[in-house]
Amino acid sequence: MNQELTYEAAYTELQQIAEEIENETVSVDILAEKVKRASVLIEFCQQKLRATEVEVNNIIKQMENKPGA
Repeated sequence: MNQELTYEAAYTELQQIAEEIENETVSVDILAEKVKRASVLIEFCQQKLRATEVEVNNIIKQMENKPGA
């Protein structure tokens, strides 16, 4: 699933998990599973944000190095 996972989808799923936990609608039997999934989604989002930051910074550097900029 990670091959097609987007930041928006991961964030939405995280919100859903958080809401379920906050509202206590998660069964104790699957709570650990939900927390583990949330951990995976958080890591995915952090990696995506770091990669985007690097890419944006590279674009800005390229723009600053262009003549006439």
